[in-house]
Amino acid sequence: MIFIPGKIKGVFIIEPEKHVDGRGFFARMWCQDEFESKGLKPKLVQCNISFNSNKGTLRGMHYQTKPYEEAKLIRCTRGAIYDVVLDLRVQSPTFGQWMAVELTAENHRIVYVPEGCVHGFQTLEDNTEAFYQMSEFHHPASARGIRWNDPAFAIVWPGAEPILSDKDRSYPDFIL
Repeated sequence: MIFIPGKIKGVFIIEPEKHVDGRGFFARMWCQDEFESKGLKPKLVQCNISFNSNKGTLRGMHYQTKPYEEAKLIRCTRGAIYDVVLDLRVQSPTFGQWMAVELTAENHRIVYVPEGCVHGFQTLEDNTEAFYQMSEFHHPASARGIRWNDPAFAIVWPGAEPILSDKDRSYPDFIL
């Protein structure tokens, strides 16, 4: 695995270290020892799939509060997504900053999102699927969100008019 630091402290883009032969390639995409050696939380307790029928679907921006904060690993297994991470850790040197990376079924990249960061994505193709692995179970009472177009963060999205759930559309402006 190749760990590429993101512009947000603690975020990593993980690329496969491919072992190629005539059949294709083999690559390890998760290893507890390697994650621990990078100071990342290797605990995984839940996996989810998000299937999105239409290009332009935006899911996010989501997080869970303490004591149920979660680290996430996100990979696009079909289609393509514009994956966004926003740092809400007040003590972080990158607090309030966001970054984006394109994840596709073809590039096999994974994004590691540390606890205290907010995550969301917009689909770049129809019939796109994202696979999530989380360090904490979903805890509805701790689930929170940041509106996708909150002026406090000015996240730039690739699609002009995203397809949103009512819940994701209705988050209030962020106030510290």
